[in-house]
Amino acid sequence: MLAIRLQRLGRKALPIYRLAVQESQRHPSSGRVVAYVGSYNPHTKETRIDTEKVAFYLGNGAQPTPRVVRILSEQKVDLPAWVKQPASKEGKLRNPEKLRKNRPADEAPAEEPAEEAIEAEAPAETEAEAPAEEATNE
Repeated sequence: MLAIRLQRLGRKALPIYRLAVQESQRHPSSGRVVAYVGSYNPHTKETRIDTEKVAFYLGNGAQPTPRVVRILSEQKVDLPAWVKQPASKEGKLRNPEKLRKNRPADEAPAEEPAEEAIEAEAPAETEAEAPAEEATNE
């Protein structure tokens, strides 16, 4: 069975992909390629596709990968009815109640207890200083 998949080219940290038609049991980087039907540059979003070749191989049963289906649908290539559209990825939070915006609001702001603690510490310091001054005067 044939597969239409992306084959990585380019240098490190700057990939460029070719749309390759090859046997589905082979790894994209190794194995005989039947045909190259296009290219895709993810940095510039530039896509070149030979729609006639893609239609020919899809008509003969070549299975596109989900990423290739997305690229082909963005380029408005007619896909057969049996091609599955990839599911849209929606961010799903595991524990949404732990987010700050979802926590219940506190009745008292956090600033007031801090001010009370400062006022409570101030008289204690003056009491501690007073006996020390009396001892130095004697």
